[in-house]
Amino acid sequence: MQRSLSSICFVASDAAAAREARQRLVALYGNVEPDKADVVVALGGDGFMLQTLHRFMDTGVPIYGMNQGTVGFLMNEFHEDDLPRRLDAAVSHSIRPLEMLAVDRDGREHHAPAINEVSLFRQSYQAARLRILIDGQVRLEELVCDGVMVATPTGSTAYNLSAQGPIIPMDAPLLALTPVSAFRPRRWHGALLSSRQTVEIETLEIDKRPVNAVADHLEVKSVSRICVKESTTLSVQLLFDRGHSWDERIIAEQFKF
Repeated sequence: MQRSLSSICFVASDAAAAREARQRLVALYGNVEPDKADVVVALGGDGFMLQTLHRFMDTGVPIYGMNQGTVGFLMNEFHEDDLPRRLDAAVSHSIRPLEMLAVDRDGREHHAPAINEVSLFRQSYQAARLRILIDGQVRLEELVCDGVMVATPTGSTAYNLSAQGPIIPMDAPLLALTPVSAFRPRRWHGALLSSRQTVEIETLEIDKRPVNAVADHLEVKSVSRICVKESTTLSVQLLFDRGHSWDERIIAEQFKF
C-alpha cells in the first residue's frame, strides 16, 4: 500500500509524555488534519489506540501506534528518528470489529462496534444466569458466572487473556467465547468459534440478576439479551514494524511464564 508520508496526522493521549512527543514529531515531520491524512500516528497506550481505531474505523486511513503508555501491545516502539522509513516498511493488518446488538429490559435496542470484545457482567452482588446460543441453537442452557465475553483476535491478548481465554493469531478466522469466574458449570472454560458464527446470550432472571453489556468502551445497563457477530462491512487498518509484528508478539506471548 502506498502512503504519502507528507500527509501524516499525529494524535496523542492526554498523558504529558504523549503530548510532548507529539509536539516534537510535528516539528520534525509536519502535521495535517485527520480528514486530509494518509496515515495516522497515535501516541499513547493500548487504551488510546483503541479509541483511535474507533475514531478512524471504516475511513481507510491506516493507524500506526507508538507506545507512550504502559503495556503497549497494540503499539510499536517509540523512536523519533526515521519515521518515514518505518511507515514505508510497516506491515498492514486489516481488523474487522464485532457488531453488538443489545436489547435492554425496556426493549430498547443499542448497536455498537467492538474491536477487542463484547462482554456481559453481573450488575449486582449476585452471579449472572445466562443462556448461550450459537447460530440460533442453544449450546449452554445455563451459565452461572460473573460474566462472559466474545473476543476478537485483537482482543484475545487483553481482558480475554486475563480471564484465561485463548490467544488467537491475528489472521485466524476465530472468536473466543470466554467465561469470567464461572460457577456452574465449573469445568466449562469457554469455546473457540468461527468468525462467521453468531453468538446470542440471553439474561435469565433479569430482575433478580441484572447484567450490563460492554462493547469496548460503550456500556448498556440491564440488558435482556445481546447478539454478537463479526462485521461484514466495517474495518480498520493497523500498521506494525516488521521486526515488531503482531504475529511475533502473539507467538512470544504464548511462551511467557
